Order: sequence, then C-alpha cells, then structure tokens
Amino acid sequence: MDSLDWSTWLEIDLAAIRNNVSRLRDLSDAAVMAIVKANGYGHGAIPAAQAAVEGGAAWCGVSRLEEALALRHAGLVCPILVLGYTPPARLPQAMANQVSLTVYDPELAASYVECAREGTGEVRVHVKVETGMGRLGIDPAKALDLIRYLREQPGIMVEGIFTHFARADEPDVETTQQQLDRFQKVLDGLKSNGHGLPPMIHASNSAGAIYFKDARFNLIRVGAAMYGLDPSPQAPLPPDFYPALSWKTRITSIKDLSAGHGVSYGSRYITRKTERIGVIPVGYADGLRRVDHQQVLIHGELAPIVGSVCMDQCMVQLDGLPQARLEDEVVVIGRQGNRAITSEDLARRWGTINYEVVCGLANRIPRIYLNASGKNQPAFKP
Repeated sequence: MDSLDWSTWLEIDLAAIRNNVSRLRDLSDAAVMAIVKANGYGHGAIPAAQAAVEGGAAWCGVSRLEEALALRHAGLVCPILVLGYTPPARLPQAMANQVSLTVYDPELAASYVECAREGTGEVRVHVKVETGMGRLGIDPAKALDLIRYLREQPGIMVEGIFTHFARADEPDVETTQQQLDRFQKVLDGLKSNGHGLPPMIHASNSAGAIYFKDARFNLIRVGAAMYGLDPSPQAPLPPDFYPALSWKTRITSIKDLSAGHGVSYGSRYITRKTERIGVIPVGYADGLRRVDHQQVLIHGELAPIVGSVCMDQCMVQLDGLPQARLEDEVVVIGRQGNRAITSEDLARRWGTINYEVVCGLANRIPRIYLNASGKNQPAFKP
C-alpha cells in the first residue's frame, strides 16, 4: 500500500519492532515472548508477530485462542501462549494447532483434563500464580497441589509457570518485590519437594524486564516496550528503543470563516475574527477522542484542533500556517520536521495511558508497513 491511496493511515515501522525485541533480549539475557494481543496493540498482530520473531522473539503471547489461531493460519510456527481464559470445548483446536493454554483454577484444570482424555495429542499448559494482581491466578498456597495434579494426568504437559506484576512500572518497588518473593517461594517449593521446575518460568512484563533483574527468569513477556511505548511516565524506555507507530492524515478542506462563525457540533468554538479553518478526516470513530485543546503537526508546526471532534472529521485552525494547502500531510502521532507528537503526549492530554491510545485505533484505518524487507534501521525516533 502507498500512503497516496489513503486519506488517513497508520505507518508501522517493522524495523523498530525488530530493533526493540533485539534490545530486550540483549538487556534481559532471557528469551522474549512478544505480546501481540489486541491486534498487536493496534499495530497489526500478524506483521508485528512476524517482525518480533525476526528480531529474536522465541514466543508469542495473546489473550484469546482466536488470536492464536490467526497467527497459526498466517504461518507463525513459534510457541504461542494464550494468557487468558480458553473454554474447555475449544481444547481440540488448541491441541491441533499446538497452542499453549493458561491454567489458574482447579475446576478449570479438571475440565481441561477431561477434554484431554477424550482427545488425541497433548494439552500444553502454563500455571498462573496469583501474587498480588488480584486477577487470574491460583493462590500460592495451592499452586504446588495444582501442578502435582496436572503432572499426574495423561495428555497434560505443564510447560510453564508464571505470574504478573501489578506495579512494576512505578517508582515504589516494594509491591513488586513482594510479588516476586511470593512467586519465588512457589518455585522453591517445587524444587524442595522434588517436583522440579517447569521448562518456562516467567514473571516480567515490559517494566519488570527492564527494571527488575531478578524477575527475568528464562522468559520475559513484552508488549509496550516492543512497540517503543514507555511502560509508564515513571518507567521510560532505555535509549535506542524506537516507536513503531505513526498516525497520519491530510487536509481535505480549507475555508476562511468570518467572525462569529460556529465550528463543529454545538458551536463550542466560535471564530473571533476571520479565521482559516481546515478539515482533516479523522474522528472519534478512528480513535481520536472528544477532548479539548488537542494539536496536530502540519509543516512541522503545531496546529490546534478546534471545535468538537466529529465521528469521522475534525477541524484545525490554520491562521499560523499560511503555507498550508489542500492535501498537505498532517501528523496526529509521529514526527514531522523537528517536532513530534507521541502516544504518550496524547495519553497525557486524554488522561489515560499510551496503551489505550494505540489499542483504540480503529481497524478501519489502513496500516502501511515500513521496512518489511528486513531493513534494520528504524525510520525515526522522537
């Protein structure tokens, strides 16, 4: 695809993803699980997964079986773990496609065991331990019994054990250390009771992998960092990580509106004098929120969005950009000239996190993939 074909589009730099995965692998000295759930955090799950594997990722992680099957159907052959719930009735599909599943509840485990007995092949599972997230996970005091039970069942392979950190991206490390201690106690119990450890042990998300050396074990799960997104404002990425996503559009109309003219629904913005107002074809149906005081880049300069964001369009004030013309490129996220607007900038403006910004980008926006040929130099760094 060429950007000339589109009024609004995303550019995804696959070289940035390859670079970031390679950096994470070198930094952690552990295998990398590339998290490509939620359509690869809005970047496109299949191209992101392919680039991650090219960058050295050994695993892919998803939230649902449907996501795993999409990767398999696209030709991905690396191990894949479903991190969320999988209905027992779908175990035959998981087995047939060699997709590993998460177990965190004795009742769910018993259902998997029953399905495994009725099928052919092996159900590969990772046991999730609840250490402080308050979400999915077996109580640490019950983890050893669950693992022992699963190991005794025909057709079940306990391939891994893991937990998930709730606050690894915060300056206060005490909570994360407590979670790590609880997880380590389970691991120690497995070793001391003669059970042995599963092949794969993982605890760290992006922030954990970067900031908690003792939590890396032999596998790290990375989402945000892989896409060049800071895990949080308090946990920025190290140098040499590159953002993979840019969001671009065009000016589709320019008008001089006289003083006192309303702009957009509700006339929440009224011109004070004759003003030059442009239209760009992005709106809340694309993922641009209805938030005041937003800006875009035109000719490398910041231009304010004025009036309410519509479903498919919004308006920009162009008085400070007399050189702006119809069809000029507009940057919503990314670099233009010497300025950049990052996903983190939008997140601050919207009162949310950068993960939500990129995951909320609509599927209707075309994705254009840069450096798909294997070129390893990312296009830019804000």
